[in-house]
Amino acid sequence: MGLRFSYTLIAPIYDAVVASATHSMRKDSLRRLQSEQPLDILINGIGTGLDIPFLPQHHRYCGIDLTPAMLKKCRQRLQNKPLTMHLDVGDVMQLPYKDNQFDVVLMNLILAVVPNPSTALKEACRVVKPGGKILIMDKFIRAEQSALLLRFINIFIKHIATRTDVIFEELIKTVPQLHITNDKPALFNGWFRLIDLEKTN
Repeated sequence: MGLRFSYTLIAPIYDAVVASATHSMRKDSLRRLQSEQPLDILINGIGTGLDIPFLPQHHRYCGIDLTPAMLKKCRQRLQNKPLTMHLDVGDVMQLPYKDNQFDVVLMNLILAVVPNPSTALKEACRVVKPGGKILIMDKFIRAEQSALLLRFINIFIKHIATRTDVIFEELIKTVPQLHITNDKPALFNGWFRLIDLEKTN
């Protein structure tokens, strides 16, 4: 089952399942966008737009998602919101944007969803400007963790909704242009983390 198909099925209930569970963590994540200077920001995997209520209004946004059904709900959420935002259907592992185009790439709950998180992170690095930031909110097991239950669960759900076996410490090694400027636990004893990356010149 492909992600586009599975998230098309999930779209009608996605908000009911995810919104309340991620509300406080999402709010904390988006506080990182509190720059006084207007920025060009890409939201990778914007989904139904659960980030929208917490986005600072003075930035310029571009949102991309694989699933038209999710973006349809996102457009509804955008109605009467004072945000400058363009939405695209597309794959975060093959972004339809120019190199060095954005000041910030936001990746909330996307690296642990895509089939190849390394490719998605490399694409985010490609489109962010030198000195720009990639802001991540997601769930990762650590290299030293056995996490046998999470690895077992992953066998069954990785093709349906999300992965539970992504190790960020291994992932970041594949993109040497990025370095970590902040890494803090967000939820469930550090399974979910807020990670800030900066692209070197």
